[in-house]
This record gives sequence, C-alpha cells and structure tokens, in this order.
Amino acid sequence: MPVITCIEDLRVLARRRVPRMFYDYADSGSWTEGTYRANETDFARILLRQRVAVNMEGRSLRTTLAGQDCAMPVVIAPTGLTGMQHADGEILGARAAEAFGVPFTLSTMSICSIEDIAAHTKAPFWFQLYWMRDRDFMERLIERAKAARCSALVLTLDLQVLGQRHKDLKNGMTAPPKPTLANLINLAMKPRWCLGMAGTRRHSFGNLVGHAKGVSDMSSLGTWTKEQFDPRLSWDDVAWIKQRWGGRLILKGIMEVADAKLAADSGADAIVVSNHGGRQLDGAPSSIAALPAIAEAVGDRIEVWMDGGIRSGQDVLKAVALGARGTMIGRAFLYGLGAMGQAGVTRALEIIRNELDITMAFTGHTDIRRVGREILVPGSYRGAGGPS
Repeated sequence: MPVITCIEDLRVLARRRVPRMFYDYADSGSWTEGTYRANETDFARILLRQRVAVNMEGRSLRTTLAGQDCAMPVVIAPTGLTGMQHADGEILGARAAEAFGVPFTLSTMSICSIEDIAAHTKAPFWFQLYWMRDRDFMERLIERAKAARCSALVLTLDLQVLGQRHKDLKNGMTAPPKPTLANLINLAMKPRWCLGMAGTRRHSFGNLVGHAKGVSDMSSLGTWTKEQFDPRLSWDDVAWIKQRWGGRLILKGIMEVADAKLAADSGADAIVVSNHGGRQLDGAPSSIAALPAIAEAVGDRIEVWMDGGIRSGQDVLKAVALGARGTMIGRAFLYGLGAMGQAGVTRALEIIRNELDITMAFTGHTDIRRVGREILVPGSYRGAGGPS
C-alpha cells in the first residue's frame, strides 16, 4: 500500500483498481471537458495571504449546514453509480461520513437503496432527488426518504436534459457491465473489484428497480430513465416538492444570480453553486468563479454552498472565503472509495480536514466561521462578472 498524502494519490490508486468504464464515469466531463477542468484549475489561481505572530491555539472547523452540526464545512455530494466504484459503495461512504461527523447525500441513481443506507447507519443522512414525469413515483420516493429518517432533501435542478459525455458512450457504460470482450479483459485486470462485487447482491439501481412502474431489470431501466427525466421542471414544481417533503430543502445546480434570487424566494434552506462537476453544460464558468456574485446577492437570505473541483482543504478554505457556508465533494470522495473502500473515504476526509486546518492557521484564523475575503490576495480571484 502506497503512502497516501493527498487526494491525487487516491485518484491514481482508484484508476488502477476500478474498471475503466466506472472510473471514466466518475472522472469525466461533457464534450471538451473544459468546464470540468476549469472547476479544478480556477482554484489554483486564487492566492492566500500568510499571516504570522498570531495565536493559533484552539482552532475549530465546526459549523452548521442546513441546521446540522458538522465537523467541517464539507458534505459528501450525491454521486450516481457510487456502488460501482466499490461494492456497496454508498453504504461504505455513509458509514465513513457518519464516523467523521459530516453529512452524506445519497443519489436517486445510487446502487444501494435508501433502505440499505438506513439499515447500515445510525445518523440521519440526506437524499438527492431528480425530477421525473411519474409524480406518483416522486411522491413514493419522498415518502421513502422520510421513512428512512433523511434529514434533508437535495433537489438537483440541472439534469433534466442529459449532457453528452464522450467516454461513457465509447465505453458503453452500463451497470452491471455488459460482458463484451473489452469489458471482460478490463475486469480481469481488476481482481479486487470483481471479488468485492461477487460478495454483494447490489448491482443495479436500488432506488428504482422494483419501485418504479415498469422497471424490473436493467434493460427496462434504460428505457424508463430516458422517458422519465422531465425537461419541464419549473419553480412551481420546486414548490410542489417543498410542500410534500416538509423538511430541509437544498437546491443544487445554481450558477446565475437571477436563479439564486428565485431559489431564495422559494423558501429553500440552502443552494449549491454547482455546474454538475462540468458534466452538463460544457463552456460554462467554473463553480468557484460563479460563487462570489451569488454569495453577495443572496448570502444574507439563504445558505450558499458550492460544489465542483474541490481536491484539497485549501480549496474548501478558498470557497468559504468567497462566501460559501459549506462545500460538497464528489470526485474526491469517489477517488477514496474506489481506491480503498470505506478506509479510503475516511482518508479523503482526513486529508481535506488536515489541509483545511493548517491552511486556516497560516492565514491567521482559528474559527472557520469567521473566515472571509481578507485571507485572499486581492485580484487573484474572479467572480462570474469579472474581477472581484
């Protein structure tokens, strides 16, 4: 086992251990992948100001997100097919998050079901919802989340039309993998992954198969999914969901100030500045570039978080400095999971926490809740509208 010191180490190990189609599914963007790359590289342009001779004892990273106490301003984001990065991946991720003290968000398109997570954890977790045409299924999915003690609902707003990801098309990505010659050769090179999958019964979309009308297996699921994602999603539908859910509501996929204002008007508890990890609209700004203007516009009315490109604790600190109350990590979590299972997720969280804590100290702060733009070098960061 190599010494793991950063998220990149976990990524390299995950690439060795996870079958190509599932690694590529996690580590890719749409079309040219320009926005996917910008999400990460734009963080590097933001410079930090070092302070000295300041008492650094008693540092705290604790905060609250949507009313929930968190060990640091980090949430594990909803990611589809997590259980294909590692057997029972969503369960392992939820357990690691629970032990660490940060929220875990289960995707609608997960391999393990809502009930699976509830049966294997004690702390409340969050559930992410996609808007679909079958309103009866939507209501039943919300009721299942309530029954499982989910403490927040994350509504993803930016996947009503699916962005084209070239790698998925070229790999013929399915769950479980089709037994083509290329797939069989690749799987033969991933014995740890295959052994893990042989030991679990969870190989399909646990929230859908057997629950959605007309979906009994993977062949029927593909047709159902294409027909069900509803491009007509509107703010009236957000109100419909809020009324039926009745609990904490988080809206994910906000990239414009105008939409942020509508989200604040909707009565939601938080918004996530996110471009879906660069997997939808290629050519859009990075999430960190869009964050400052949105935080300035609505940060006094609703909690503003961000998602996209976070690969270190320094990235988390920069997001907080630019107005984010919290952050979500997707790929950093998946790299850890694919590399080492639950231990890898824990290691990813440890790495981010350590980097966040030390960097905060170097910038002269002891409480993450008091960090602001004063820690950044003026002119090194940009908002969506130009220099900040």
